[in-house]
Amino acid sequence: MTGFGKSEATISQKKFTVEVRSLNSKQFDLNVRMPGLYRETELELRSWLSERIQRGKADVLIYYESLEPEKRMSINQPLMLSYFKDLKQVTDEAGIQQPDFLNALIRIPDVMKPENQSVDEEEWKQVFALVKSAYEKFDSYRIIEGKKMHTDFMMRLTNIMKLREAIVAPMNERTERMRDKLKNGLAEVISPDKIDSNRFEQELIFYIERFDISEEYQRLHANCDHFDEELNGDAQGKKLGFISQEIGREINTIGSKANDSAMQRIVVEMKDELEKMKEQINNVL
Repeated sequence: MTGFGKSEATISQKKFTVEVRSLNSKQFDLNVRMPGLYRETELELRSWLSERIQRGKADVLIYYESLEPEKRMSINQPLMLSYFKDLKQVTDEAGIQQPDFLNALIRIPDVMKPENQSVDEEEWKQVFALVKSAYEKFDSYRIIEGKKMHTDFMMRLTNIMKLREAIVAPMNERTERMRDKLKNGLAEVISPDKIDSNRFEQELIFYIERFDISEEYQRLHANCDHFDEELNGDAQGKKLGFISQEIGREINTIGSKANDSAMQRIVVEMKDELEKMKEQINNVL
């Protein structure tokens, strides 16, 4: 689900900012960006966040701005002297005069580095509390989004049920048209006085049964009711997804049996509403 939360605080002469945000995604993908100093705490942080976010493409950013002069850099003297000897040997052999060794040496990785720093446990506790604060705001945002999704689900479900009712009239009209079409077609090849009315009705019933949607019509109602119960209970994304598949199966069967343009248009509208529901289901935990 979509969400965003941000918290800021000054801790140990550093201005920390924590952001927790996510975009809709069917799977869970957590990306954590934090100062290298706290990397050893990343596993703890990931575990805590994974239990709570659960789904979506989530980004957690922790960064700070120091409010005091930066700590001095230390020189790795043994490493620097080793590189110096190698560079001097190369320049002597190449005949290079007055080479700028110092400028070259300080650019070599690990020659210049910050003084050793370790994680201050008390400082990390405060940073972690800031993460929790940002998460609470993030979760509040998702709750608001969830309520909007619930409203949208109910609207789509209501629309499908209305369309289900709307299909009754063209369905009855289709039956009458089939009766007239078959009767007129038969009258073209057989004299009306020679048509066996009882046999004609039997054949008509057999023909109409091939396009009968009464079972699908009832099952569609039952599946929509089931979706409604789950949505207003302890809704789970996977379960809602399974029920929506059943709803889609009934709609598709009704469409395949429609044999009527008016009914087909209603089926298309139901499919459109269901597809919009499915898109949202991917965002339900």
